[in-house]
Amino acid sequence: MDNPRQPVVVLSRALDQAGDVLAAVHADDLGKPTPCADWTVRDLADHLVAAPRHFLQQARGEDDDWSASPGVEEGAWATTFRADADDLIHHWHAQGDDALAKADWQSAELGVHTWDLQRALGRTTPLVDEVAERGLAFMQQGLTEENRGEAFGAPVEVGDDASPYDRLAAFAGRDPGWSA
Repeated sequence: MDNPRQPVVVLSRALDQAGDVLAAVHADDLGKPTPCADWTVRDLADHLVAAPRHFLQQARGEDDDWSASPGVEEGAWATTFRADADDLIHHWHAQGDDALAKADWQSAELGVHTWDLQRALGRTTPLVDEVAERGLAFMQQGLTEENRGEAFGAPVEVGDDASPYDRLAAFAGRDPGWSA
């Protein structure tokens, strides 16, 4: 049986790997395309660095504006992300088990965008399969054709032998074969 605190464990792993990929972004990468339609590496990094702060605001029931620029200097993305990630994990550790489903959604979002950024950078560092597996399970329960919005395209078909991250990316509307 799953540990009732497993959503926080997996979220911590998702945050760690996202921070590592953000730390790999260099100035010459910023204009590169990403699997996110119309987003460059700069756009995706800005979105990803702001995620822990936005997730924390949402978890606290505070007003939140994802369209606002995070206002973080390019060289400080990973440091800022990690500090905000620590605050987010601290918040979830203080919550009861029944509140933790939102942490699974956050892991799914981070998993998809970490995959996006890693692909855009041409990195092949392995990502944590459990993040993709748990993220995919969560998305399959709640992401429908009607509520995909602009962030997630129609699912892309993949073979039964696809990796956990390829399955997650495909369900989120990304082409697992995408490369920069």
